Amino acid sequence: MNNGIRFVLLLAIMSGMLLTACSSGSGTQTLSNINWKLVSYGPANAQVPAAEGIETSILFSTDGKISGNLGCNGFGGDYKQDGSQLVLGPLMSTLMACPEPQMSQETGSFSILNGTVDFLLGGDNLIITGMNGDQLILIRQ
Repeated sequence: MNNGIRFVLLLAIMSGMLLTACSSGSGTQTLSNINWKLVSYGPANAQVPAAEGIETSILFSTDGKISGNLGCNGFGGDYKQDGSQLVLGPLMSTLMACPEPQMSQETGSFSILNGTVDFLLGGDNLIITGMNGDQLILIRQ
């Protein structure tokens, strides 16, 4: 799939999520106790699809802990939800080396889960945008 089509697809997903979020009424959006799966990661205008056949998970628990696996190593740490932002970290991870594409997928995704990040929740989709704003991950229930 070329980058132009990926970008248009990502914009369509994000627009749908924004409409869903705006129409859902007031109240705090919850991320907790949902087993999120990686869909794509990387630059906003050139998302890399998650590797097929590789199990991934991200879980935000109600006690302020985040844990998961993005393709290779397990990770965990603390998080705090503040409106449409998450304060993550410090996050710790096991340090196994893994074959490609797991290693690139994990490195690219995990680097976004750092510090204070923005998120957008709509329907079954969650977009987390990294601190610099040009990298994101799309995860789905």
